[in-house]
Amino acid sequence: MIRSALLVLILLPFVGGRAEALPALFPIFGKLKLDRLNNDLAGQVLDFTNHHGRDNRIFSPALQQRRDLYVYLPPGYDGAKRFPIILWLHGANQDARGFLELAPHFDRAIRQGHLPPVVVVAPDGSMRTRNNLFKSGTFFLNSKAGNYEDQLIGEVWPWALSTFAVRPEREAHVIAGASMGGGAAFNLAFKHKDQFRHVVGIHPPLNLRWTDCHGNYFGNYRPDCVGVRDWFPPMQVIARYYGVILVRQRRLIGPIAGRGLTAVQFIARENPIEMLDPYAVRPDDFEMFIGYGTKDQFNIDAEVEHFVDEAARRGIHPHVVRLEGGRHIVRDGVKLLPDLCRWLHPRLAPYAPGSEAPGCAPVPTNPFPVIPPPPGRKLRER
Repeated sequence: MIRSALLVLILLPFVGGRAEALPALFPIFGKLKLDRLNNDLAGQVLDFTNHHGRDNRIFSPALQQRRDLYVYLPPGYDGAKRFPIILWLHGANQDARGFLELAPHFDRAIRQGHLPPVVVVAPDGSMRTRNNLFKSGTFFLNSKAGNYEDQLIGEVWPWALSTFAVRPEREAHVIAGASMGGGAAFNLAFKHKDQFRHVVGIHPPLNLRWTDCHGNYFGNYRPDCVGVRDWFPPMQVIARYYGVILVRQRRLIGPIAGRGLTAVQFIARENPIEMLDPYAVRPDDFEMFIGYGTKDQFNIDAEVEHFVDEAARRGIHPHVVRLEGGRHIVRDGVKLLPDLCRWLHPRLAPYAPGSEAPGCAPVPTNPFPVIPPPPGRKLRER
């Protein structure tokens, strides 16, 4: 019992949450938290969840259940002017509520002029629609756990484009995420080139079959010493926290990919580095941002460095930000957001209200209804 309690307390930073990310015992407290958050923002977070005293979730035919979702509307959003849009994907063992910690950072960057005003859509990719240390994330993919990719790309994304006042051009579309969500962003962008121009990964697992030439998963990347994992033992350690807390393969891979050869085939098919050739990713297809830490507990730094080299061989050169000493925790992920906002600014600014994208035709009238600010809550400029 003591060991389990210690595991929960120590792993909370890794899973992207803090104590308040656990299921709320009293919905009214969740509602007050969201109200306080919105009072501090220049923009506003809309609640399409069941976490704040009322069930606003959206039913998913692909999953046959209601699912959580948050939407951030920037200052100046009035349902008429159109904005760029970011699809934000959270990490493993998180749920959609992880976005509530990030919303103030995006909002501040917009107010300070470091990021053009954007709409941010943050869906839930957990299996149980809540933070859970003992259940894998879905990686936002179709798997034995459910049709999460169909739900995200076939339902959430079209709903966001048709419901909110956003630009239709793929050049105004960003798919981004952290940890599990960062790997999923690259995976889904490669599969759906017509939807996204900009791909962002913070601590992203970009080579799920990484090992060095000695079979060491925790080996540093060297171009002359690269191997490939062709087996995924359930008890294999894939992360170490504080030297004593071990995360094993079965927690992340088993629930979505199964075991044995089935798992190997699934991971090889969905592995971003191994998707470059099958999906014919070309230098002009995407603009990519990758941020990572050099002390990542999952050895993501080796995965990223291998991916960057493989991409360079194809003439693809992501913008890479390396956080010296950075670890696979929320605090260090947040440190990468200012660099991300500065990178996004010149790419999205031409598509923000008041700007005309060079070479782009005028935006047609939106045939779908758009959601204006909620009654009684005027979005404030700051």
